[in-house]
Amino acid sequence: MSTTNGTATSGTARNGEVELFYETFGDPADVPLLLVNGLGSQCTAYVDALCQEYVDAGFFAIRFDNRDVGLSTKFADVQPDLGKVVAAMRAGESPDVPYLLTDMAADGVAVLDALGIDRAHVFGVSMGGMIVQTMAIEHPERLISLTSVMSTSGDRTVGQASAEASKLLFTPAGPTRDDAIARAILGARTYGSPDHIDAEALAARAGAAYDRCFHPEGVGRQLMAINASGDRSAALESVTTPTLVIHGDQDRLIDMSGGVRTAELVPGAKLVVLKGMGHDHPPAYWDRIVELVTDHAAAAQVEAEPDPI
Repeated sequence: MSTTNGTATSGTARNGEVELFYETFGDPADVPLLLVNGLGSQCTAYVDALCQEYVDAGFFAIRFDNRDVGLSTKFADVQPDLGKVVAAMRAGESPDVPYLLTDMAADGVAVLDALGIDRAHVFGVSMGGMIVQTMAIEHPERLISLTSVMSTSGDRTVGQASAEASKLLFTPAGPTRDDAIARAILGARTYGSPDHIDAEALAARAGAAYDRCFHPEGVGRQLMAINASGDRSAALESVTTPTLVIHGDQDRLIDMSGGVRTAELVPGAKLVVLKGMGHDHPPAYWDRIVELVTDHAAAAQVEAEPDPI
């Protein structure tokens, strides 16, 4: 079942007991592009105007709330405890977590299933990059192309946060709407694109996200999933999906070395470094990113088409 609200059509997909809210933009007959969010962010972080840019480029754009955020299923019965996960990993034990990146990758596949899409181009930022990498590892038959943005491979020797960014990441946000807005602006100033900080726009988006769903505990459980999922390096070496890696040279949350290593691991991957971009993708970079994704998708589409008889 789906509903239409303005330019977007919404619906709900299911992966087992997990319900996933999604929205689509454009013509379902166009080339599908699945947009996957980063840590704690809701699908609306891919703002309507950006989704429309993808539509204008010829895509059927799909955004969805990851589990534990937004309007998708929450795991409120599990108290976040990242320390226990880290301790178990260091001891060589399997940590007790409610879900892993593999489950979040299956969520993406469930959204495609709900829309009747056999194969899609997938695009993920930060944790979303980790999710789409996992989709390419575990569900390669469902992907036409992969774009991993400001992400990393799971190798802890690369993609490290600066001390300031790490401290902010692990400091709980305050409970009020004003707290959420202040945190979003501080985050942008700490690890965002330094020449493109628009405090007014950030405040508006953060306020709207708070009003839609404020669920900070989900961030803790998603961090548990990232850490418990471990290093994807060996698996990435077997990825056959055409892969584009994009990273900003001013990223202070996931250092550019994470993107470099990802591109080194995936056979034939292309790395594009965007000067001045931090751990965000503000409007100043939209045109370039959409262009890169469009060109990458077109090349992958040609590669995926069967040879004429």
